[in-house]
Amino acid sequence: MGVVDLNASWRLGPYTVPNRVVLAPLAGIGNWCVRLQARRHGAGLVVSEMVSSHAIHYGNEKTLVELLRIREEERVVTGSDLPGPIAIQIFGQDPDVMRSAAATAAEAGADIIDLNMGCPVPKVCKTGAGAALLKDPDTAVAVAIAAAEGSGLPVTVKLRSGSRKGDVEGVGLARRLAEEAGVAAISFHPRSAQVQHKGVPDYALAAEVVQALDVPVILTGGMDDAAGIRAVMEDTGAAAVMLARGGLGNPWLFQELLGTRDAPPSRDEILDELDWMIDALAEHLGPDRAGRYLRKVYPWYLTTLDVGKETHAALQRTDTIEQARELLGALRVPVPSAA
Repeated sequence: MGVVDLNASWRLGPYTVPNRVVLAPLAGIGNWCVRLQARRHGAGLVVSEMVSSHAIHYGNEKTLVELLRIREEERVVTGSDLPGPIAIQIFGQDPDVMRSAAATAAEAGADIIDLNMGCPVPKVCKTGAGAALLKDPDTAVAVAIAAAEGSGLPVTVKLRSGSRKGDVEGVGLARRLAEEAGVAAISFHPRSAQVQHKGVPDYALAAEVVQALDVPVILTGGMDDAAGIRAVMEDTGAAAVMLARGGLGNPWLFQELLGTRDAPPSRDEILDELDWMIDALAEHLGPDRAGRYLRKVYPWYLTTLDVGKETHAALQRTDTIEQARELLGALRVPVPSAA
């Protein structure tokens, strides 16, 4: 397909996205701290963790608080406006509820409504949402139309290649969403819902989707190595790449793809970034909740450091941020004393 310039801007509905590297919606992870981090390291577009259309529609307090933080925190970093639009991902199968939820998300400051039609988690699929919509294309199209009507914003959809291994109904749904619902872009994960994140994504199928659609296709799935990502982008011709788990604990991957760094982070850079995340989560969740939440964050960063199992285990036993900082401080490279 040819070389893709990941620094080049591109159009997504009425918006100009400043580059072609996107943060994926990360269920249970992609809070505003993670989104801000991706922006700090160069992401041209970030997508929120998925939120329930029913939770928004019925006024769930926790969900609404998270939505309302968009303007307050995510729009501003060190006093400067952030580049690129902000997308809120919503899941749900009821067009009327989705219409209401999308309207609320727009009022909260979203620029784009992203719809999840690929989540393989059973508790989501059993409601008829997520990847279940791959088998119900008429409802999927109706939900996308309702989201656009309610919000007045561009709508994008994230979906998988199919429900089960070998299925490709996601390709047909992508075409219908573009042609009948007028979505602004498709984020395509070329693995089936059945395999979740296992196995090699079918990038050849993704290339077919790119050729078949007149809207931008954002490629996701298996994106954790800069050289490999560039090769896949060249092979598929996708408009942009979406980083998910490959960016957790490694936000420098955004910079590497954009050519702003060519060396892996140092030990102290990794620990400094983890310090930033600790501070951000303490502000977002409060110190007590953050202390517990961070237990799942520490391994993202420490896997790149040469630390023993004892350190990993000790961090998992911490209850407070102070305890964790003491352990992490011991990992710092000592500064040689003057002779």
